[in-house]
Amino acid sequence: MIGWVLRIVLIFAIQICLQVVSTQKQKFVKNLKTPVVILNGFLGSGKTTLFRNLLVQSKKKNIAICAVVNDMSELDIDGELITNTSSVEENENMMESIHDCVLSSKKGIELLDLALTKLLSHQQPELVIIETSGSCHPMPLIAYFKSNPTFKLTGVLVLVDSLMLAHDYRYGQQLVPQMQHNLRNQKRNMVNLLVEQIMFCSHLMLTKGDRIQQEKLPEIAEFIRPINPYVSIFSVYYGKLSISEILEMPAYDYHRVAKLMEELKPTLEAASSEDRPYNMATRVIKEERPFHPQRLWNVCHKYLDHRIYRSKGFFWLASRDDISLLWNQAAGGINLELIGYWRSSVLKNNHTSLLENEIELLKEQLKESGRFGDRHCHLTVIGDKDQVDNFKEALKSCFLTEEELIHWESGRQFQDPWPKNLVKMR
Repeated sequence: MIGWVLRIVLIFAIQICLQVVSTQKQKFVKNLKTPVVILNGFLGSGKTTLFRNLLVQSKKKNIAICAVVNDMSELDIDGELITNTSSVEENENMMESIHDCVLSSKKGIELLDLALTKLLSHQQPELVIIETSGSCHPMPLIAYFKSNPTFKLTGVLVLVDSLMLAHDYRYGQQLVPQMQHNLRNQKRNMVNLLVEQIMFCSHLMLTKGDRIQQEKLPEIAEFIRPINPYVSIFSVYYGKLSISEILEMPAYDYHRVAKLMEELKPTLEAASSEDRPYNMATRVIKEERPFHPQRLWNVCHKYLDHRIYRSKGFFWLASRDDISLLWNQAAGGINLELIGYWRSSVLKNNHTSLLENEIELLKEQLKESGRFGDRHCHLTVIGDKDQVDNFKEALKSCFLTEEELIHWESGRQFQDPWPKNLVKMR
């Protein structure tokens, strides 16, 4: 009899212990904060390339991540590029896109909070990666995560374009002196943003080092090191950074930037309502006609200067009417990348291996398309307010005229100086 009583007592004790362990485990899981990494850096520094690379790695290694992409343009080019990766195509709930505003603005922070709440309502990721637009100041985001009980900010990765520093700031030598000049004259422009992005970073990455002389990279590092002597500086090529390194990053050191945040708070709060800060303007070009390849080449060589910070989008050339291209310009450099083939060109290809039902599906998709099927040019141009309209109008002059379109439709060939070998967007 006593034995049975002891057994019952023991069973109850075990059940109570299991309940306690389960409760403690639930509390532990609940108290775990989701790690967050911010990809920050000036326009065209390579954030989207790095982001796409990390998405590919996360899929291969079966790492559950969520993504937030910010584009200050209404076209949301970066959002489209990220959406086209296999990871996002397989799980649409893993990404949120915030466009037509800067993430560091008051509106941007509100939208970020909504996006993160929505993402975590669908899953519990191991990591959240946020790609900011190039005009985004990191401080409002850092302040947001400092007071957020759900997330743990680990990395503020700032990407710095080595080629841009080489061309516009004498390999970085003029960056600090120009910032000092601005401080003396109580002036804020893109130099302030560049310097302050570096000041707040936890990891500083030099990109496009393959496009300058290799011996100049250490020189750039030495010129910009005084801006933030607490972080290491290293080069990243083609966005190749191990996601394992990101997962191992410690918590962001808020104490290190506390005084800096206090000093900048009044200035940034005064500008928090601006969706286009630093005398910056955004222009959008939407057109069905193709670009004249030679005229586009000439305009870019004539009108592009340091006041056109960024232009990006999808387009087609009259000389290559079968392929969809990505226009990718930062500072004085332009890359053309192959996206794929227009549906219209696939239908016209007599040697296609498509099945009859696939052809019918393409025809159905093209029913409500434009004058040239699904071919189109959608570009965003970001630059100084005093120059951006000049460049936009110059680009618009590069579209084929009606007379040229008649010649094009009759099979006329156009001189094309653009590189023949293009990198395919992965």
